[in-house]
Amino acid sequence: MQMETLQKDMIAAMKAKDKVRKEAISSLVSAVKKNAIDAGCRDDIKEDLVDRTVLKELNTVKEQLDTCPADRTDLKEQYQARYDIISEYAPKLMSAEEVEKVLTEEFADVIASGNKGQIMKEVMPKLRGKADGKVINQIVAKLCAK
Repeated sequence: MQMETLQKDMIAAMKAKDKVRKEAISSLVSAVKKNAIDAGCRDDIKEDLVDRTVLKELNTVKEQLDTCPADRTDLKEQYQARYDIISEYAPKLMSAEEVEKVLTEEFADVIASGNKGQIMKEVMPKLRGKADGKVINQIVAKLCAK
């Protein structure tokens, strides 16, 4: 996901007077800019930084949706709309099978060590933003158990 895409879509939502969409995209743009400043790359925002930020925001909204009281239908609708909009920008994550294939092909030597901490240290930078961390952890545990 490119930062420019987010900004163009935000402008389009403003022109269409779609307040909910504009606010959701605007919060994504702000979060990406903040993360870029924190990472020291404010002028050159990489695609993987945008993807990681979108996934983080998606998880945050999912948490809000899951913890929202059932009787607060107004909030639930608001969170769901926001979740749906942010989902459009989220990168497609690898399936468990794809993760296992990458791990067994590219990290066979590290997996052979059986040291889960070392394996995660090697694997996470490569797969961060491409696969769910929980899925990676489960696959690594399964491979270490063999």
